[in-house]
Amino acid sequence: MDLAARRAGAADLERLAELAADAVAEQADGRGGPIWARRESRAIPATQSLRAALDDADHLVLAGTIDEAVVGYAVATVEVLRDGSRLGRVEDIYVEAEGRAVGLGETLIDEVIAWCDERACVGIDALVLPGNRETKNFFETFGFTARALVVHRKLR
Repeated sequence: MDLAARRAGAADLERLAELAADAVAEQADGRGGPIWARRESRAIPATQSLRAALDDADHLVLAGTIDEAVVGYAVATVEVLRDGSRLGRVEDIYVEAEGRAVGLGETLIDEVIAWCDERACVGIDALVLPGNRETKNFFETFGFTARALVVHRKLR
């Protein structure tokens, strides 16, 4: 089995947009998901925002492949902070269920970490919903720790 994380191109847009839709659908009904899907997640359909990310030098868009079939993706960006330092942000990372236990997510996040390090980022942020322990554990294996908690009160 050949795992890879390669830079995505225009030819990947349709497939990446499908994966983005799957990622949002998978988490939209979970704990924290309803507001996340309307505020922080990638807007669906995702083709336009993914195309913009592909064209932006401050974004990294990766296609995660198993035997050259695209079954995952990641999008990261660099944000300049008020003091001029740079923060990497994982905007999206998703692997289809069949590809999760074989190391493709690890391959993607390794590329994101290297890209952020090359850009002299002081750190990398990623958002994980409170009910998604598997994703939290995934990030923790790469040294990510919580640095903030968002609390929410539902009114309607």
